[in-house]
Amino acid sequence: MSAQAIRNYDDAGVFPPTERSESGYRRYTALHAQALRAFLALRRGHGHQGASRIMLAINRGDSETAYRLIDTAHETLGAERHTRADVAAALDSLSSAPPSPIVGRPLTVGELARRLDLHPATLRTWETERILHPDRDPATGYRRYDAANVRDAEIARQLRRGGYPLHRVAQFVESLHTAGGADALHTFLDSWQSRLTERSRHFLTGAGQLDRYLTMLDAA
Repeated sequence: MSAQAIRNYDDAGVFPPTERSESGYRRYTALHAQALRAFLALRRGHGHQGASRIMLAINRGDSETAYRLIDTAHETLGAERHTRADVAAALDSLSSAPPSPIVGRPLTVGELARRLDLHPATLRTWETERILHPDRDPATGYRRYDAANVRDAEIARQLRRGGYPLHRVAQFVESLHTAGGADALHTFLDSWQSRLTERSRHFLTGAGQLDRYLTMLDAA
């Protein structure tokens, strides 16, 4: 790590107050070293901004704010874990099975919107985001949604309810088509689970380093 990075962290409040030598050089102690360890560990789970805010609050003596920031991050992770489980349950039956045939002609945008309890404008937005690819009636120019489009729309609805952004929904639907079905689903869900597990582990590591720092602060 460069000396300038240390100065930047110092100026950002990552460290407790530092003393200066007579010539103006900053003097760091074992307490500052542990503050840096805590910050770097927290950053892996909370991100740079989140870790900075936690350390700044601690070093200002505002532990209540620091704990609230940590609690909020854990709540957010827990909510995402539940979302992943809900999405997995919903998508498993949708994406691993072949599209159900549509009786009669393909659906119009209004018919599909009513079927999924969505606004037609939502389906048009999904088309713009390359989630759906309806055909056009050559005579009228109206959109036509076949069975595959209906299944993709159902998948998109579940992912959006799970809080997934549109570009990620488009990536998943595309990968589902490329892989041909269940393989894409399993890859998608496994990757999501791995990210959640990794972040949980980073939270634990960060908490351990922060606890060591707080213990040293109490003894200082």
